[in-house]
Amino acid sequence: MSKITGIDEAGRGAIIGPLVIAAVSLDKNVIKELKSLGVRDSKKLTPEKREELSKLIEDRATDIFVIKIKACKIDKYRSMGINLDKIEAMHIAQLIEFARGDKIYVDSLTSNPKKFKELIASYLTLKELKNNLIVRNYLDENNTVVAAASIIAKVERDKEIKKLEKKYKMEIGVGYPHDPKTIKFIEHFITQGLKLPDCIRRTWITTSLLKEKHLQKTLNNFI
Repeated sequence: MSKITGIDEAGRGAIIGPLVIAAVSLDKNVIKELKSLGVRDSKKLTPEKREELSKLIEDRATDIFVIKIKACKIDKYRSMGINLDKIEAMHIAQLIEFARGDKIYVDSLTSNPKKFKELIASYLTLKELKNNLIVRNYLDENNTVVAAASIIAKVERDKEIKKLEKKYKMEIGVGYPHDPKTIKFIEHFITQGLKLPDCIRRTWITTSLLKEKHLQKTLNNFI
């Protein structure tokens, strides 16, 4: 029986919280069933539906592996000159070696899937697994196994955000720069002169811009 593995992430562009990468392995005969149950790209589902489907996926999956890369770890990598593509590729390679699917589908996180595949392969210890690897754009939209991985990754990331909201007793929103709640959370620490929590990606341009904005406002008030 063929084991198909899908890999996808949640939180690549987030400014708060971890980058979560998930690998889901399914037997071939389970894929159609999950598709009929509504498994599709997590971005097209409500949080409630993702939660519901994640349980169905967990019940039917051969394997599920999840890697969570904290914001402070991402900042450390970037300070060492390791960009986001490389951070993701090295961890995807780990998941591939955990799962060892007969076919491994990875949603390409860059506009050049061929180049991203080579980057992932460069981190593989078991080089023969490259032969099983298929890397394409938009697989989360048209491949049920990758869609399943996208749901697991998103649900796990949402859990991490809820933990942070409970810890800091503040709303965070989705943790992306476009969310006013997310920006308000970061501004709270900056305007109060507090150290930014480790859950905030300090190397993100948005964080730098918010710091500059506050500094400029302070200087204007002083003048």
